[in-house]
Amino acid sequence: MSRKSRYKDTKYFEAEPGLPAPFPGIRPRDIGPATGIVEYQLKRWDRLDRLSFNYYNDVDLWWRILDANPEVLCAVDLFFDSETQEERGQGVAEKTLLIPSASE
Repeated sequence: MSRKSRYKDTKYFEAEPGLPAPFPGIRPRDIGPATGIVEYQLKRWDRLDRLSFNYYNDVDLWWRILDANPEVLCAVDLFFDSETQEERGQGVAEKTLLIPSASE
């Protein structure tokens, strides 16, 4: 796992004594504080990696934006309706994202 990975300190699943080994994965990571310091009005063609580059000069920090917006469970939900699988189009413009600092 990369040193920059946000999962680098996450614990792996471990077998309980006397039970079979669980699947080879990691436990959910703790989400630390990600206090929004800027409000950004989402536009139709925005992408989280581009916003990350714009605010942090690093495309790999897009997840910080999601951490600051816990009501968004998955980035694709910002741009597509999960029920109809259609682009949100102009409805996207109604969404305001909080942009946190790169680290806290």
